[in-house]
Formats: sequence, C-alpha cells, structure tokens
Amino acid sequence: MARVCQITGKRTQVGNNVSHANNRTKRKFYPNLQTKRFFVESTGEWITLKVSTSAIKTINKKGLEATLLDAYKKGTLSA
Repeated sequence: MARVCQITGKRTQVGNNVSHANNRTKRKFYPNLQTKRFFVESTGEWITLKVSTSAIKTINKKGLEATLLDAYKKGTLSA
C-alpha cells in the first residue's frame, strides 16, 4: 500500500541530500503515517485508517465524522 495519508492526502516527497562539498543525491521525505483505529459513534463501529500525525491531531480537535466530511468535500479522502 502506498505511503499516503487517507485523510489529508499527504504523500512521499522527493528532494536532495546535499553534502558539505555540495554534491546532490536524490532522497525521499516520508510522511509520519500511523495505522490507527477510530470509533464511529453514529454507527457504533471501529474503522482502521492510515493517517498522518497531523490528521490525528485534527481528528482529536474536530471529531472523526467532521474531519471525514471535510476531507470528502476537499477530495482528499482516499479509500
């Protein structure tokens, strides 16, 4: 499975390692993804999401259902 946050859509970015001699080699910056279970109060079910830590903070602040609705409206919600 790809390293993509299911809420925010954050994904791997590409950049350079730059040495002291200014040599540049490609590297990857991975998002801080965690697999986490959330309880959906309206349905009484647990769901498992692969989310970034910033998305976990947003869920804690706004609630799971409001965050899912916002992500769906923005088009960043992935299956």
